[in-house]
Amino acid sequence: MHAPMPLSVVSVANLSKTYASGFQALKQINLDIHRGEIFALLGPNGAGKTTLINVICGIVTPTEGTVSVDGHDIIKDYRAARSLIGLVPQELHTDAFESVWATVNFSRGLFGKPRNPDYVTKVLKDLSLWDKKDNKIITLSGGMKRRVLIAKALAHEPRVLFLDEPTAGVDVELRRDMWELVRSLRASGVTIILTTHYIEEAEEMADRIGVINHGEIIVVEGKAELMRKLGKKQLILHLHELVDVVPDTLAPYSLTLTPDRRGLVYNYDSQAERTGITRLLRDLSEAGIRFRDLETSESSLEEIFVNLVRQSQ
Repeated sequence: MHAPMPLSVVSVANLSKTYASGFQALKQINLDIHRGEIFALLGPNGAGKTTLINVICGIVTPTEGTVSVDGHDIIKDYRAARSLIGLVPQELHTDAFESVWATVNFSRGLFGKPRNPDYVTKVLKDLSLWDKKDNKIITLSGGMKRRVLIAKALAHEPRVLFLDEPTAGVDVELRRDMWELVRSLRASGVTIILTTHYIEEAEEMADRIGVINHGEIIVVEGKAELMRKLGKKQLILHLHELVDVVPDTLAPYSLTLTPDRRGLVYNYDSQAERTGITRLLRDLSEAGIRFRDLETSESSLEEIFVNLVRQSQ
């Protein structure tokens, strides 16, 4: 009988990092990343996203706490843990005078993996780099250099891939290609952790989302659950005539007027037993307010994120 594989591929326990200056970048972080998921780590600048990734990847030493990758402790068993990880850093630093092919093959060799030209060819083709394989890196555009960084991170066939702000300053085409690649990697069993400023990216890609602020994880939720818990729906009523004030009889609904005074906005919880909409419409007609149209909208992760960060300050 084989023991079942643990659900978590990355396990972070009571992790803190204080720099010599006294600045505490991470405070008591506990986080489990599930095998085969896409996990998005969101947070404002300076929240601790990059420090957390660098600790997990063994680049920065934690002040306290432990990190294990697929059961290997990142400090005690550094080589084994690190060989399972691919990291695409934010900064574009590569061996400028090497060819794309040589750089990617070298990265593979660094992790003690035997030569495998077929695999490297596949990675370059997946990243639309094949026709640039003999070019020196210095001659490539920024977008192409970023593709090379991804190819280098994938060269040793990692099981866990970290993408630190992968699409910051990247053109739309590369962003699309990258997401296609991320999805296909995930389909092949790779776990992907990305940090991003682009909330729509997390909304589109991630299975679960963690929000970090001031070095603390303030929430970790499945994306759908986060949207459900914190996402509010809005009902916007477009009125027949201008309204200067909301009548007192409608006070219980906490309605707000749109800036042009031709609409009323009602916020409600879409998951609640009763949304109150039917009662609102009845009370509106009793108050003599007629509307010609109504529309609903849902809060985006962007708004949820801003609210979460506000609450945690």
